[in-house]
Order: sequence, then C-alpha cells, then structure tokens
Amino acid sequence: MPLLRGTSRLAAGLALVLVAAVGCTGSDVEGSSRTGTPPTSNRTESARGETPGSTPPPPPTPADPVSLPALIQREHQGSDLRLGAVRVRTSAYTQYAVTYRSNGLTISGIMNVPRGEGPFPALVLAHGYIDPAVYTTGRGMPREQDLLARNGYVVLHTDYRNHAGSDDDPDSDVNLRLGYTEDVIAAVLALRSAARPNVDDDRIGLLGRSMGGGVVYNTLVVAPGLVDAAVVFAPVSSRPEENIDRFQRPEGDPVVAEIEAAHGTPEDNPEFWRQVSPVTYVDRVTEPLLIHHGTADDTCPLAWSRRTAAAFEAAGKDVELRTYAGEGHTFGPRWPDSMDATMDFFERHLR
Repeated sequence: MPLLRGTSRLAAGLALVLVAAVGCTGSDVEGSSRTGTPPTSNRTESARGETPGSTPPPPPTPADPVSLPALIQREHQGSDLRLGAVRVRTSAYTQYAVTYRSNGLTISGIMNVPRGEGPFPALVLAHGYIDPAVYTTGRGMPREQDLLARNGYVVLHTDYRNHAGSDDDPDSDVNLRLGYTEDVIAAVLALRSAARPNVDDDRIGLLGRSMGGGVVYNTLVVAPGLVDAAVVFAPVSSRPEENIDRFQRPEGDPVVAEIEAAHGTPEDNPEFWRQVSPVTYVDRVTEPLLIHHGTADDTCPLAWSRRTAAAFEAAGKDVELRTYAGEGHTFGPRWPDSMDATMDFFERHLR
C-alpha cells in the first residue's frame, strides 16, 4: 500500500472530483497574489452500507489507462531507496548517487544529505526538460540542490524513467510522459519507506522547474496528502495540448503524430485531453502551492501560470503566484530572492 501520511489522506487520494477549468486573472505588474484561507482537506473516509437483498451499485467505469484518473486509481509503489557512491562531499552536505523502485522500474537520481544528525525535512526535485540522449544523472537544478542542502534539507533529485541510469519506458513520450508523475510519487514513497533516521518523513515537499512544474501539478492532483507543500518555477502549461503546440509541433517532432494517432487530437477527442490536464482535477489538491514566474519568460509564457493560479483560486485552494519583473525562464538576478521566498514557504508549511 502507498505510504501516505494516514488513512484519511489515502482516502482523499482515491476520491475523484472533477471541476471545470477556468480562465486567467491577474495583473501584469510584479508582485504576488494568493488566497487568504488554506483549503479544507477532503480527507474523510467513506463506507458503503448495503441492505440485505439489495442490488449493489455497478462498478465504476475503468479509466483510460493514459489519464490522470488512471493514475488516481492506481496503487502506487515506491521503495528500495539505495544510496550508492559518494559524488560530492562538502562542508555542509554529502551527495550520493541513488536508485529507487517506481511501480516496477528502477529510477536513478542523486540525494544531498546535510551533515549532522537531523532529522531533516526533505524535498523531492522534478527537473525540466532535457533531451534524455544528453541528460546525465542529477542534472537540471544544481543551484537549488546545493542551496537547499546547505540550508538543512535532504534533497532527492529524481532523474525520471528513460534518463541516466533509470530503466526504459518505451511508451513514455506517446503517453505524454505521465510516467514522470509516477516516478515523483514513488520518490516520496521510497524516501518515506526507507525510514532513514536523518530524514523527517513527516516533513516532505516538492519542487519542480519548467516541465517539472507540470509534473508537480500532476502529483498534487493524483496523490493529495502525499506531501506537505509544493513550489514550482516557470512551469509549463497545465493543459498538455498547449505544451505540444508550443514545444513539439513547431519543431516537427514526429512524436506529435504518434500521440494523435494513439489518442486523437484535442478537436477529435476532447475528453482524452481533458483527462490528462491537471487543471481539470484541481479541486482534489490539498497542499499549498507557490508559483514563481518571470515576466520576460519567452519559453513558458507567464499567462500559463496566471491561468493555473486562477483555477486554484477559483477552487478555493491555497496558491500564491509571485512574478519577477524582467526575469526570464531560468532566473538570474532575482533567483536569490525567489529561493529566499521558497525556503520561507517551506519553513511555514513543512512543520
């Protein structure tokens, strides 16, 4: 069974609530917007009583196997976190190569462990898109890995399937890389089940950048109650068809034709595309979310984050969008400010 923190959280992770996507709000000036009231978790258990002789209700219709409802229904497995060779040793932390199991696959990554006894809060990092053909283990967020570990966080950076030393998943791209969401969920479960004395497994958060921001969105709707809080930087759209239209279709990526042959276009099969969009299920989210986005980001438009934040707000969720005037996709001069805000956010919520 997945190791969510308590039976009631597991029950919430299995409930399926559908909400309609909503549009964009917000101004174009630097600043932040947030809801004032944290969400109330829908973490009650349910029991079905049946009168003797009554006809039980029909079983639920199976979800499309390539969909967020299918991931919601799945019993996720994450285990066997193994620390390998020491990659880096500093005065503040030690970095290890690691592997763990994710729903039957072995996934590689790195883990920074602060010096001292702990236990330390932990963060699972989900990196942005890097061509798997050139990707090397732990690549993607070296600044964040280092700074967070120096400030007392255990940092587990997953490589995802098909990257570095991870096992292959040949259908990953055609299936919209939903397997990356499985790998992030499994990273949290593996970290928790390892029961390492220097890890406080009651204080775990998520941090994602760019494509990894989309993976974090998926994780929040698939497994509410899994973590305590989440932060995303310059995230992709919460509607996958927009990401395809911006990043893959203009480049003539042949995977687009394979995706549409397997699942249909948004015009031909809108239900499929609705079911792979995390914004459809934002009402399931129970954790606070902080979004950082630069106004000069020409990779992932700021409008995407504004629309996603508006959907969270409309659903009554605890979300804050911070914008940074003049910052591009990777953040430069304002990166220290954004990380100070990130650590303040985790300090408030990982306790």
